[in-house]
Parts: sequence; C-alpha cells; structure tokens
Amino acid sequence: MTELNTSHGKPRAVVLFSGGLDSTTLLALALHDGYEVYALSFRYGQRHAWELKAAETIARQMGVAGRRVFEIDLRAFGGSALTDNIPVPKGRDASTMTREIPVTYVPARNTVFLALALAWAETLSASDIFIGVNALDYSGYPDCRPEFIEAFQHMADLATRAGVEGRQKLQIHTPLIHLHKSEIIRKGMDLGVDYSKTVSCYDPVPEGLACGECDACVLRLQGFAENGMRDPAPYVSRQKVEGSNQ
Repeated sequence: MTELNTSHGKPRAVVLFSGGLDSTTLLALALHDGYEVYALSFRYGQRHAWELKAAETIARQMGVAGRRVFEIDLRAFGGSALTDNIPVPKGRDASTMTREIPVTYVPARNTVFLALALAWAETLSASDIFIGVNALDYSGYPDCRPEFIEAFQHMADLATRAGVEGRQKLQIHTPLIHLHKSEIIRKGMDLGVDYSKTVSCYDPVPEGLACGECDACVLRLQGFAENGMRDPAPYVSRQKVEGSNQ
C-alpha cells in the first residue's frame, strides 16, 4: 500500500477508485464528507492501464490517506471487450446503449471488487465503502443496479468477523447511483474536481488520448455539453469530438 498523509480523528472509508470521471467525483465526495479515504484500484487485466496512471496522480493530488492497487487477472475468463480480444463498440448514441447488456460489461467485476473492498475495510477498521455505480447511464450493467447493491449489503452484514462480533457495521455508499452524467459532473465541479486528469475511455490510443467514440466517451462528452462546458480531457481529434456533439 502507498501511504500518503493520514489524518487522525476521522472515520475511515474505502473508495473504489479507477481514475475515471465517476470515481474521481466519488473520491471528492468522500473527502468532502470528512472521511479518511483509502483508495482501492484494480489491475484486473484491462486492455489499457492509463486509468491506473490517472488514479495514482489524482489520489496524490487529492490527499488520500492510503492507496492500494490490487492485482487480479479477469482475462482468464474473457467475455468482455475490456479484457478480451473483442472490438469496443463505437459511435452509438445514448439511447442505443441501454437496450441490452453491452459487451463492455466485465462478468462479476463489481462483485469481485466489492468483496475485496470489504476485506480491506475490515482490516482497516473502516465501516464505509464507496462505489461509483450508476443505474441511469449504462443501465444495462446488472452489477450497477440498486438491487445488486442491496443484496451485497445484506451479504456484507453477515460476512465479516467484525460484523458478527458487533464491532463493525459496514455501510456501502452509492451517492451517484441515481444521477445522470451531467449531474455527476456538476457535483464534481462544485467540489473543485479537475476532470482534465481523469480517464474514462474504453479504447484510448497508445499515447493515452481518448477515442471520443466509445460509449464511455459519448456519455462523458454529452454530460459536459449539457452543462455548457467543454470536456478538458485530451481526445484524439478535438475537432471530430466537438463536431459530433454540437
């Protein structure tokens, strides 16, 4: 674990932190709410690691108490455009994205991530876990729904020694779950989040620039446009991106 600047007297929280737009907003919210934050990122076999580089930079700048990158290889199971040799969908509009579970869904990813966050929270004596799931954008992802979070919460109540012994009541927080992308961005801007360093793209070029055409880019660009703002993140072709979102 990378230790940064621990502040005493605050409740501890584990924040699932990818370095993307949503999880950076989530991190800012947890800090704003007075938590001593421990950021948990994953190298899970994703086809690019730009988000992890972004997560390291942002975590340091925002002053988390500690950060850990957990290694787990979900490529062993395949089945996702994020981990397998499957093309990432490009050029889809937002309405098309919600019609079926997209190929960018990684099987059981949030179940695995939350289980590992639960383990770290117990060892940290942290009673709070934050995850940036969203049921409005990407509503096709089954592990982003309120029903999934409620079920995992019930499991977490039964799963830890600290919980059974009554020393810890763990709470899973999902403050972004009912917000549209534009609302998430607005909330982050109010908290002073610098979105220029966040990475959301599913298929960035080798230099790290966002493609501007995958589902994540489309929804992100739409969110900024609805706020009357220009996305500060770097894209392959700014002219192409802005022209397609006018």
